[in-house]
Amino acid sequence: MAEVTICGAGIFGLSLAWLGLKRGARVTVIDPYGPGAGASGGIVGALQPHTPDPWNEKKQFQFESLRMAPDFWREVEASSGKGSGYDIAGRLQPLKDDRDIDLARSRAEAAERNWQGTATWEVIDQPDTVWCPPSPTGLYLHDTLSAILNPRRATQSLAAAITAAGGTLTTDAPLGDTVIWATGWQGLLDLSDNLGLNAGNGVKGQAILLDHNAAGQPQIYADGLHIIPHLDGTVAIGSTSERDFEDPTSTDNQLDDLLARAIAAVPALADAPVLTRWAGVRPRAKSRAPLLGPWPGRPGHFIANGGFKIGFGMAPKCADVLLDLVLDDHDAIPESFHTNALT
Repeated sequence: MAEVTICGAGIFGLSLAWLGLKRGARVTVIDPYGPGAGASGGIVGALQPHTPDPWNEKKQFQFESLRMAPDFWREVEASSGKGSGYDIAGRLQPLKDDRDIDLARSRAEAAERNWQGTATWEVIDQPDTVWCPPSPTGLYLHDTLSAILNPRRATQSLAAAITAAGGTLTTDAPLGDTVIWATGWQGLLDLSDNLGLNAGNGVKGQAILLDHNAAGQPQIYADGLHIIPHLDGTVAIGSTSERDFEDPTSTDNQLDDLLARAIAAVPALADAPVLTRWAGVRPRAKSRAPLLGPWPGRPGHFIANGGFKIGFGMAPKCADVLLDLVLDDHDAIPESFHTNALT
């Protein structure tokens, strides 16, 4: 039985542990702060596809991962007995002018082709619901591939599933011969220092959680905001992108601006009480794609990092292909994701 040590209990580390256990490996996850303590313990949880045109290997990989997600989270929830908040809710986006309309319509055929008929991308009239941002054109882009989950519930569900399947979650343990480093933005800085190059960094994000029940409604993308109606009767709004920051977890008046813009987009949120203000730092690899593969110069050590903004959507497929390499010595990692490109 293969023995794998995973450093980091964010979404990448936990997904690797879960799928590794399913493949028969003995797995230990080490994180001094516990599951979901970093960016994976946020509040937004938007699983959104990139545009279906032009197509490339990153978009194909993301599509395959999003299609893996329903079975992935269903099995996790069955093992853990805890909900993840996962739902294929779809996405609604107002189209502000004729250019937006033409571009959205031109991509419908590409979506049908590249999404293999499993989801739709279409321009629609204004839905008859208060859960709808104003649109200058009266038209909206609607897709049915976008999904949501509750990051905190999802990481706790994964942690419980791992324990139920015989995995070990601990704050400290000796490293074995096979180690996967899934240590977030600080791990990218450590990798950069070790290799003497820029592997990536961290981008701070702030988000806000409201007490408003819009469960079952599509997520909204408007005015650069993600507005996510969680199944537990809350709505998350995110997020800022801050490359320069002093305190990784502090919140400030930027959240007041997010809230004002969200209320302008969805007036039904105007009287919703604020439940949580959150801030954390997301790992951004230099390429902006996930970073997967061997740690250069460290035999038996591997990297799983850089899920900037798309980590939850990419995690199932990222874990799957990295475990192909770690457990079966089969390298199917896309070239643009590969740690080989670092050196």
